[in-house]
Amino acid sequence: MTVAESPLEQVLARPPRSPGQDAMRALFRTKSAILGMIILLALVLVAVSAPIIAPYDPNQVLIGKENVKKRTAPCIHLLGCPTDQPQHLMGIDGNVRDFFSRVVYGARVSLFIGFSTVGFAIVIGTLLGALAGYVGGWADNVIMRFMDVLLAFPALLLAIAIVTVLGEGLINALLAIGIVSIPAYARVSRASVLSIKEQDFVMADRSIGVPPERILLNSILPHVLTPLIVQGTLGIATAILDAAALSFLGLGAQPPMAEWGSMLGAERNQVFTAPYLVFFPGLAIMLTVLAFNLLGEVDKETSRQVDKVTR
Repeated sequence: MTVAESPLEQVLARPPRSPGQDAMRALFRTKSAILGMIILLALVLVAVSAPIIAPYDPNQVLIGKENVKKRTAPCIHLLGCPTDQPQHLMGIDGNVRDFFSRVVYGARVSLFIGFSTVGFAIVIGTLLGALAGYVGGWADNVIMRFMDVLLAFPALLLAIAIVTVLGEGLINALLAIGIVSIPAYARVSRASVLSIKEQDFVMADRSIGVPPERILLNSILPHVLTPLIVQGTLGIATAILDAAALSFLGLGAQPPMAEWGSMLGAERNQVFTAPYLVFFPGLAIMLTVLAFNLLGEVDKETSRQVDKVTR
């Protein structure tokens, strides 16, 4: 005959959830985060399926192909556009290219910008912050003072200065945005390492002679991931906005690349005569940034777990 466990014993017997599991539970409990996930999944689907969705090559000039000679407004047959005219869902831009195809392919570029710059910043920032927090002393002072210097300047202004030195182009813009994003992740990583390195499981590793690099990589860094993911989610939105701003100024993606900021810059003089050429890429940027910011709402639900790590 077995003795029934009390409710308290049943709760205590459950294995503790990891911070990642708590984050996923919070994601599906937060309506705004669910909306952000839906928008993001739609954007990823559009980016992956661009060759199928887009009716034209984004850089294809339609002069001579459809007897098109100038910029035209959107033509959708289901909405009453004459069937004898070629269908262009978002019209034709000033260089006589299908604008819908360019907006669709622009999703690829913008998502690549967001994930690549944040990935670069997380890797470098995490390593520098972890080194500063774990080693301490002069290494901590040198690394964090350099991070403070970078934080002393507005991120976009510093990115513009870096691109000016390196030269125009998407790769240099990505590098500049990645560099100015490093301090945020370095500070989060350092704060987490400072709190974790004195905990019992780390002290136990030291007592049995585990090398410091193994302690840092295997015991400490996995516990730093949750706050970094939260910071990275919001950082992707900022990176996409900064890249669009650099391209708008002519410092980022260069024509004829289908990048939303570059498209806004190329057609900015048509805001009154052909507003659709500004509206659609602007809407795409807004939805992408909104999606990542809504996902950042998970931070409110997981703040307890994050505080445990960074406190």
